[in-house]
Amino acid sequence: MAERIEQRLEDRIPELEQLERVGLFTRKEIKAVLRRASALEYKIQRRALRKEDFINYIQYEINLLELIKKRRARTGYSFKKNEIEISILHRIHSLFNRAIGKWKEDVQLWLSHVAFCKQWNAKHQLSRVFSSMLAIHSNKPALWIMAAKWEMETRLSSENARQLFLRALRFHPECPKLYQEYFRMELMNAEKQRKEKKEFERAKMDLGEFSYSEEILNGEMARIIYRDAAQKIKGVEFHLSVLSIAKLFDFTQDLQKEILESLQTTFADDPLTWDYMARRELELGSLQSTKHTTKQTKVSEMTQREERCSAVFEEAVKAVPTADMWKYYITFCLERYNRKTNSEELKQKRLERTLSALNKAHESSLLPEALYKQWLQLLLESNYFEKATEVAEAATKRFSLSVETWQMRLQVLIQLKSDDVTQCFEEAIKHVKSKGTLPIWTLWVEWSEGTKSKEDTEAVYQRSLHATAHAESVTMKEKYLDWTYRNSGYKKVRRVFTSLCENRPFSLDFFRKMIQIEKEQESCKMLHLREYYERALRDFGSTDSDLWLDYIKEELSHPQGKPENCGSIHWRAMKMLQGDLVEDFVSKYTLLQTGHL
Repeated sequence: MAERIEQRLEDRIPELEQLERVGLFTRKEIKAVLRRASALEYKIQRRALRKEDFINYIQYEINLLELIKKRRARTGYSFKKNEIEISILHRIHSLFNRAIGKWKEDVQLWLSHVAFCKQWNAKHQLSRVFSSMLAIHSNKPALWIMAAKWEMETRLSSENARQLFLRALRFHPECPKLYQEYFRMELMNAEKQRKEKKEFERAKMDLGEFSYSEEILNGEMARIIYRDAAQKIKGVEFHLSVLSIAKLFDFTQDLQKEILESLQTTFADDPLTWDYMARRELELGSLQSTKHTTKQTKVSEMTQREERCSAVFEEAVKAVPTADMWKYYITFCLERYNRKTNSEELKQKRLERTLSALNKAHESSLLPEALYKQWLQLLLESNYFEKATEVAEAATKRFSLSVETWQMRLQVLIQLKSDDVTQCFEEAIKHVKSKGTLPIWTLWVEWSEGTKSKEDTEAVYQRSLHATAHAESVTMKEKYLDWTYRNSGYKKVRRVFTSLCENRPFSLDFFRKMIQIEKEQESCKMLHLREYYERALRDFGSTDSDLWLDYIKEELSHPQGKPENCGSIHWRAMKMLQGDLVEDFVSKYTLLQTGHL
């Protein structure tokens, strides 16, 4: 092993001598490079090889290359690259090859080599890397696409790119992304050849025997790919994706027409098809010239376009009467409504269209639950308060088990200062199961705090403790404690705390809140603090080391504290704490004893 390392270091000497001779590195820097290289070489010659050692070595060599590049730029010296950089580049490729040979399955390692080849324009080497990578990782379509794009865009070889896509499709005959990118590549190739032909014709150059294929120029290759894909890939999304690619090229009108016709024939009942056809009306309008038009004319044109879209959507919800279809229609209406416009007339028409669509979907019992919230927001913003109340009530009838829908209705009634809020809370609690009702009880107590008497609010808190699931009652206990202290003072909160302690479960914050309340009193009693800590430790003593430490600190710092109790508390903590918490407690306790905590 030592001989091999010595040989590798000797192989470096010519390049290092050149670096010193031309003044890019000093003698001291050369020695430092040798020392570092020696250490890195030893690590990659061991029996138990580690990937990290190869990565560190490669990164070091890349950093060295970058440094040489900067030094050359600074000094203006550009000679001897074959003796210096080429030697380092060969070494980096060799390191990558060794690492990849050992860890073939690591895609990131392959991609790092690809990135390095691209950065240093090593085209011949990159071609070999792609070939080896695809032989091992043929199951990853993204790698095939990357290789094909490089062939097309960097090596300008459409034929190589085409062969790669064809090979990839043999492995992945139903991969939409491969077909999309192959389709795009053929259209890019057609566009490139069209431009070349136009330049030759403009220059009146004789092309001799060379001639451009009319099929390729007209995008026929892309058409073949689309037809092949359409037989294998189901779903409207793919058709729409290739259509959007075709629209990027100005010579694909016939191809677009074919895709569109296929879309309408094959997926006539798919909401996504109707959504596309409706939104297309907006684009068709925008293709027409809008030069020399007044603001009023533009508003009028936009109104007409949106009405055409709406007409298609209206036809769609009759042809495909589903919740999804209504969702697409209403999403379109909301998008248009939220677009900025200085025209109040256009804004009003958009609002009316949106409210009308929402109402029709609701009457058909096909309005998705999530859209009721947006409907209510629109109604409230537009001051349609009576309608908002009706819609909120209708939503809770349709989704009577949904906490979110009841919450939404309650928020509307609270905002409108309705007299029916309490009754609605009662209805909500009756319909919704106890598990998950926490948001409703939270909203109820918050509303009651601002509008009702202390007695009424306390009654709601008391009810919530029995009505919520055990886990959710924990939150209500914390809120009840906090509200009692804010509104009724220390003596009352002590009684409530004692009462709440009769029924588990508790949270640690519940006890910490009571400890904090006690410490805020002028006559803070250690006796009470001990009671709170002891209660808390019964439930959390095995899982929270900080609780024990805070208890010890309290005994040490409180005027009525007993430092002699600390040993006993420490002993109990060591017995109760679980796993790594013991070590955590010991280290913090040591810091506390030395005054560093």
